[in-house]
Amino acid sequence: MSDFPDHPAPGGTGADPFDPRDVAFRPVSDGLIRARLVVAGATLLLPLVAGVVLGVVVGGWTWLAPVAVAALAGWLVWLIPRQVRAMGYAEADDDLLIRTGILFRSLTVVPYGRMQFVDVKAGPLDRWCGVAEVQLHTASAHSDAKIEGLPPAEAARLRDRLTARGEARLAGL
Repeated sequence: MSDFPDHPAPGGTGADPFDPRDVAFRPVSDGLIRARLVVAGATLLLPLVAGVVLGVVVGGWTWLAPVAVAALAGWLVWLIPRQVRAMGYAEADDDLLIRTGILFRSLTVVPYGRMQFVDVKAGPLDRWCGVAEVQLHTASAHSDAKIEGLPPAEAARLRDRLTARGEARLAGL
């Protein structure tokens, strides 16, 4: 029940603003997990090797450095899949909804009529992991949104669908 008598409670269950009514979010691809783990591993490899070398050469307390890097790597292996599985998008009648986050959740709503153009991007690592990114450019410079981790075929389909919906909404203005 809402505190405001003229407005129903937000959310699909009546209380969660990140779960709108009658909206089914589609998950992103698990290939994004692999891509993010590769980036994290490549980033942590040099500090890990440097910490081990420092521990061998100097000894003493310097062994804490590679232990801390290994602990960080373990935490990222646990966290990254959870983050990616929390991501999703939904195509509503008038808007595209993009949901991200676990602890700090975000729901971005992009009206189709505000979209100016849609980009599809995929770097070498993205292509190797079988994912692409759809970048939405809107009439506002600060409201660009993106959906990471889509399979390339889904990214192309979404690009075409969003472009068509945006043109249809724009034609009605």
